[in-house]
Amino acid sequence: MNKFIASAVAATMAAGVANAADDLTLQLKWVTQAQFAGYYVALEKGFYDEADLNVTIKPGGPDIAPTQVIAGGGADVTVEWMPAALAAREKGLPLVNIAQPFKSSGMMLSCRKDTGITSPDDFGGKTLGVWFFGNEFPFLSWMSQLGLSTDGGDGVTVLKQGFNVDPILNKQADCVSTMTYNEYWQIIDAGVTPDELITFKYEDQGVATLEDGLYVLEDKLSDAAEVDKLTRFVAASMKGWKYAEANPDEAADIVLEYDETGAQTEKHQRRMMGEIAKLTAGSNGALDPADYERTVASLLSGGSDPVITKAPEGAWTHVITDAALN
Repeated sequence: MNKFIASAVAATMAAGVANAADDLTLQLKWVTQAQFAGYYVALEKGFYDEADLNVTIKPGGPDIAPTQVIAGGGADVTVEWMPAALAAREKGLPLVNIAQPFKSSGMMLSCRKDTGITSPDDFGGKTLGVWFFGNEFPFLSWMSQLGLSTDGGDGVTVLKQGFNVDPILNKQADCVSTMTYNEYWQIIDAGVTPDELITFKYEDQGVATLEDGLYVLEDKLSDAAEVDKLTRFVAASMKGWKYAEANPDEAADIVLEYDETGAQTEKHQRRMMGEIAKLTAGSNGALDPADYERTVASLLSGGSDPVITKAPEGAWTHVITDAALN
């Protein structure tokens, strides 16, 4: 190699090392779908590149617990629901909420009208499908507030629901857990009409808890370089979310490009993105302390078996969003 060329290559490599983007791994709560569109949009549109970040997005799935992944060092940031995060924190995993892209809850119970259910007062004696792996906490809190035991009898019978809606289609359950943006539409697509269902949104029942926040381990917040990296990540991610809200069809199409399973369809993802936009629309990324307090109050109200036993301390911070959004 000509010495001048060699010198140029060496200089280019040195510049590349000096300007190398910071690596950051994000663990999703579930599989690649429009629920996480903001992050995929930020990746595809170059928002992370502009923030000097090399972001790896790791999909979740039925056998992946985000809290375990981040505890084991498999991710820098994880998307998690606050009930699971606070429960994990109380058990010793120092998770901290650094941003809250989702303002509203999409969780609800969908019930067949032919079961005679017209309000939550009719749940007694019924079989209700419930997701576990940390997703059961809001449900258990709600049942406790209704004064209903979850072991059958005069209370409710809990059916451990897989991540599908088969129990309501097969009439194994009177109601199943659904999200406004996903499983509800699976029921409809299976041939059940909206008129045959009655839905109870956690948000409307006053028992909604925060979903899809961004969490890190506490020690990252005492490292100035990590704080800087997280600030750039949150700023770019929120840019992605707001772009997704404004361009839902394009965002859904971007998600489909990153779905390596090929399991998602354009119809489902575009519909999902439309519903997701309703949940993120009220947030600029900063956690609303009132929403946090409502979530904690709901989780503490579990009677003899609350989700958490005491109000957490240090479970969230505005340090990242104050820097990222101003």
